[in-house]
Amino acid sequence: MSWGTELWDQFDSLDKHTQWGIDFLERYAKFVKERIEIEQNYAKQLRNLVKKYCPKRSSKDEEPRFTSCIAFFNILNELNDYAGQREVVAEEMAHRVYGELMRYAHDLKTERKMHLQEGRKAQQYLDMCWKQMDNSKKKFERECREAEKAQQSYERLDNDTNATKADVEKAKQQLNLRTHMADENKNEYAAQLQNFNGEQHKHFYVVIPQIYKQLQEMDERRTIKLSECYRGFADSERKVIPIISKCLEGMILAAKSVDERRDSQMVVDSFKSGFEPPGDFPFEDYSQHIYRTISDGTISASKQESGKVDAKTTVGKAKGKLWLFGKKPKPQSPPLTPTSLFTSSTPNGSQFLTFSIEPVHYCMNEIKTGKPRIPSFRSLKRGWSVKMGPALEDFSHLPPEQRRKKLQQRIDELNRELQKESDQKDALNKMKDVYEKNPQMGDPGSLQPKLAETMNNIDRLRMEIHKNEAWLSEVEGKTGGRGDRRHSSDINHLVTQGRESPEGSYTDDANQEVRGPPQQHGHHSEFDDEFEDDDPLPAIGHCKAIYPFDGHNEGTLAMKEGEVLYIIEEDKGDGWTRARRQNGEEGYVPTSYIDVTLEKNSKGAVTYI
Repeated sequence: MSWGTELWDQFDSLDKHTQWGIDFLERYAKFVKERIEIEQNYAKQLRNLVKKYCPKRSSKDEEPRFTSCIAFFNILNELNDYAGQREVVAEEMAHRVYGELMRYAHDLKTERKMHLQEGRKAQQYLDMCWKQMDNSKKKFERECREAEKAQQSYERLDNDTNATKADVEKAKQQLNLRTHMADENKNEYAAQLQNFNGEQHKHFYVVIPQIYKQLQEMDERRTIKLSECYRGFADSERKVIPIISKCLEGMILAAKSVDERRDSQMVVDSFKSGFEPPGDFPFEDYSQHIYRTISDGTISASKQESGKVDAKTTVGKAKGKLWLFGKKPKPQSPPLTPTSLFTSSTPNGSQFLTFSIEPVHYCMNEIKTGKPRIPSFRSLKRGWSVKMGPALEDFSHLPPEQRRKKLQQRIDELNRELQKESDQKDALNKMKDVYEKNPQMGDPGSLQPKLAETMNNIDRLRMEIHKNEAWLSEVEGKTGGRGDRRHSSDINHLVTQGRESPEGSYTDDANQEVRGPPQQHGHHSEFDDEFEDDDPLPAIGHCKAIYPFDGHNEGTLAMKEGEVLYIIEEDKGDGWTRARRQNGEEGYVPTSYIDVTLEKNSKGAVTYI
């Protein structure tokens, strides 16, 4: 099947068809271009989406730790790779499909124009041959009519008897001339006709089939090119499917990596304070004054007077001892042991305070304190602000568990810095050896300042590591000790009293057993005895100062490096230990600045966190 034989007379139709083919090619190219723009915009929007939800990591503390967060960020990374593959699809389509289509459409237009011009030229040449043949035919026809007229005129004169001989001869000559001219035009017409028939045969059987064949081949190549572009359009998408599948598999793996147990444990590790829960609060009986007798009221009044005298005496003993936040709080201000405080009235309407053994012991401990206490961690949490240098350096303001983690992180960072400084020292030593062996390469003395600086940095880092390891050992020892004390307390059935010290930390006396409310007639005598007792607290151990401490803050005790002190109260978790010199001066010192040794069988005040 060929256009030259089947469509020899459809030149105009083929002209329109080839133009439609080029228009369709350009239309498909426009479709591909818009698809490329869609892919590019899609990839851009995906990247913007990933950028919007990706974390802005300004510090290590903000790095994701929970498995759900890490999985989400892994999904964002995979989505970012997926967006990159969409860009690859757009680039492949732009290069392999759209660019090729535009180049081929331009070549196709040029080729079509050339073939159509050749067909028009062939048609024009055939039309010219036909005109020449038609002109010769008309001329031959005209000469034949003139010859007929000349013959009729000659025959009329020849039959006319009245015609002269000269007229007859003239008509005869005219006939011969017209006949000769008719013969010449006949020959010319025959030649033109033969030439036209030859050109027409050549035109319809050689020239036009050849031109139409070229147009047919051009149109078939256009169709093949469209098929290739269709295939390339699909291949651009299919090539990235394996990578996109890996991205999707990565998202699935990220989803499978979510571990709810691990996240829960991470919450515990992040916020665990290390403190033990507070004990139960005993029942506070405020109804005892209802059942008092008149004699009790008289005794209470007398005890009230004696109590006033004892209080003044005790205040005189404690003269010069200031509290951290102003004056010493009144007995009813700090939350004492729930069974410690009772209110009674005399017959004349005056009221007095009665104390059990435990609150009296608590009051005496506070009065015997040489200097006021430093607020504990719980006090800081409640908003009390005390500026202390060591509290920020050794993280003593944090709960034990969080403090241990912070110290461990700092030790790891210091070890990494120490490794870097050690590597730098080795490199400087090697360079110094090279300079000593080859003086022309450099002066070994020029490396001495840098080497000395590196050695100083190494010594400083080692001291820092040693100091932080001491703090870490202290925290880890306390954490284990608290668990042992808690277990021992449970075995011995000791109930936590929940009494709160003036600075807000909860303390329990391990040597005090839970007592029921004593009889009312015994309150005042016990109170008087305890109030008059000014013996110092027993030492539960000793400590040696590792670093000097100036003790500028009120309630602290200054110490020199190597100085030995008595421990009268352990660290409650706030980073401070209560100590006493041999001369009786008491105060608080940073736990991280001392090496503590506790006596196993000591019966001093033991503090539970």
